[in-house]
Amino acid sequence: MPISLRARVKRRVRPPAAVLRVIRLNNGFQLLFNLLWWMPVFYQYQKQAGLSDSQIFGIQSVYYVAFCLLEIPTGFIADRIGQRRCMQLGAAVMVAANLLPVAWPSFVGFMAHFLAIAAARSLVSGASSAYLYEYLHEHGAGERYVQAEGTARALGLWAKIACWPLVGVLMHVRHEAPYVLTALSTLGSLACAAALPAIAERHGDPRAAAERLGLLASARQALKVLGTSRSLGPLMVQGVAVFTLARICQVNLFQPLLLEKDLPVADHGAVLSAMTVAEAVGSARTGWLRGRLSDTTVVTVLSVVMALTLAATTLSGALGTIVWLCVFAAAAGLAYPVQRNLINAAIPPTPYRATLLSVESIIDRGVCALVALAVGAYLAADRLDALLVHAAVGTCLLLLVVGVLLRRSRRGEVRQAVGQR
Repeated sequence: MPISLRARVKRRVRPPAAVLRVIRLNNGFQLLFNLLWWMPVFYQYQKQAGLSDSQIFGIQSVYYVAFCLLEIPTGFIADRIGQRRCMQLGAAVMVAANLLPVAWPSFVGFMAHFLAIAAARSLVSGASSAYLYEYLHEHGAGERYVQAEGTARALGLWAKIACWPLVGVLMHVRHEAPYVLTALSTLGSLACAAALPAIAERHGDPRAAAERLGLLASARQALKVLGTSRSLGPLMVQGVAVFTLARICQVNLFQPLLLEKDLPVADHGAVLSAMTVAEAVGSARTGWLRGRLSDTTVVTVLSVVMALTLAATTLSGALGTIVWLCVFAAAAGLAYPVQRNLINAAIPPTPYRATLLSVESIIDRGVCALVALAVGAYLAADRLDALLVHAAVGTCLLLLVVGVLLRRSRRGEVRQAVGQR
């Protein structure tokens, strides 16, 4: 039986009830943890609380720095206490974080709010992916990881599409409603995390987790694993292309690009909704390309598509730009779950999985910070079109280098396997 046909048959077999339950609980956790009702109105909310623009954006700068600084310690915590407990801790912190603006609507209160969010998201960022990957593989359902990751992401996006249009009305009814609803949502994510079953110890003696090294030693051990793996480093760099393009486009370039095309600000929300729909559809349909191409090729092809669609907007009007942005979002939705699977699969059996995923997150956000500086310089010089073209060229060159490194690593693995025989 051909491999692709065998994989399709295997996917049609209904997994055990325990696996389905964990997938559903993960879907609920991801949806409720990431459903930030206040996202469309937090700027206005802070302005009404008396904060100035410099204070609002100063808090955002501190938030991104805190996120990077917290990634390694929280990855260490996840590896020490277990990914499931770390998800529970992150959800509990998130509940408290979203009640701070209600109880303390001031500069200090909002600073504490965003620092707590940075801690909560750092606790969950590597732990949730590591937990789902290890649980599914432990129960012989590893081939379902990519689809499970994609479905969870898609459901979260659909929830935002459904809920965000209601926030303005709810805020008029009850001023603090966006933050109270977010706290209630994250309380639901805490319930989902609490219902997740524990994963059996897979790294030798069950007492090993309690006898692990300290923070710095654990970080060194994780970096040692990264250094000895032939493919993990290049795959992390490959993931930088997907994460950076998606983040920079959706956060930094979205409005400047639409304003460049003379699209009214009033229409920007509709465009963002259309992009979110496209991303949700892509996230839920990861099998479209995986049956025809290898996962590495899928991520490479979709990264190139993302880069080229941004470059194509330089030759398009307002309508064409909207179409290209939707194609960009769909490609990002398709790529992200596959890229997550590639990274998890490249990590060898180790008690430092969450720490390594945190290392990848730091690399992604560090590159985003550097690219954001470049974006500011290009926009200040009124060279948006040049930025988009240079981003496309730079992405293609980066992926070419990664492709060469991955090919060499595979050849080395083949030679090593032959030598061992």
